[in-house]
Amino acid sequence: MGDSQRTPAQALFRRLFAINGLVFTVGTLVLALSPATVSSPVLLTEVPVLAVGLALILAANALLLRTSLAPLGALTALMQRVDLLRPSDRLTDSGNGDLTYVIDAFNAMLDRLEAERNASSAHALAAQEGERQRIARELHDEIGQSLTVVLLGLKRVVDRAPEELREELHAVQETVRASLDEVRQVARRLRPGVLEDLGLLSALNSLAAEFSQGSGVRVVRKLAADLPELGPAAELVLYRIAQEGLTNVARHARATRAELSLTAEEGAVVLRITDDGRGGELREGAGIRGMRERALLIGARLTFAPAPGGGTEVRLAVPATADRG
Repeated sequence: MGDSQRTPAQALFRRLFAINGLVFTVGTLVLALSPATVSSPVLLTEVPVLAVGLALILAANALLLRTSLAPLGALTALMQRVDLLRPSDRLTDSGNGDLTYVIDAFNAMLDRLEAERNASSAHALAAQEGERQRIARELHDEIGQSLTVVLLGLKRVVDRAPEELREELHAVQETVRASLDEVRQVARRLRPGVLEDLGLLSALNSLAAEFSQGSGVRVVRKLAADLPELGPAAELVLYRIAQEGLTNVARHARATRAELSLTAEEGAVVLRITDDGRGGELREGAGIRGMRERALLIGARLTFAPAPGGGTEVRLAVPATADRG
């Protein structure tokens, strides 16, 4: 069997066998060429010599094995910290001898898993966006129109109703109108038409205004106008992560103020969402996992950190070349 056909187990066995054989061969040669002798039976004066020789052999063997197998420790540490929802690092130490094959195989496995994860995430998120658009159209075109018809019918009924019934009919009319507004708001959140029609900055301004109105949390907006041009997918990721970030502020942060900023920094478009809430340890649920998956699809970097003065900062850095054109 040629060297190129050896399995990793066989290669590691040969490595350990060679190291131990080298150590014991050197020890035997030293014993043979040195003036030291061993009697039979062993004399008490010869015991220290044998003990020192054995200790030296074991120490040399341990040092060589430790140096040879050191890359396995780094490989184990990498296995323990790998997370496919975060950009994974690779083991840069190529090892020595046959361990190079093990390290290269592990790095290749990570590349394959990340590629498969990105592909499956892209399909899932595309299906999700398609379903959002379908539901938004149905809400707007069917339920919205039905409520509009009901509202017009109520208006005609109110005009012809006796005076004693008009107050109750007005209350019903206001309830239907409020329901119609809620349906339209849900449809806009599901399908951000303003993003397609007016662009990212207008969509983020509209999102912040709706969030402030619905949650009572004041949102300070710092949206730069001179941003690099991004593609539709990158803009949609920025919008969805801003939407999820503000939703988390309303649900978990107990904040009174939030800040939404979009700036250009060192070849990237950076989105920041900060709040003055309680902060603390971040628990990653489905929302945050979805944010990470979206960021990875366009090669963006998503981080969560304590905000200055308390609260949490969500930072998304999108490369200026992401999905452009």
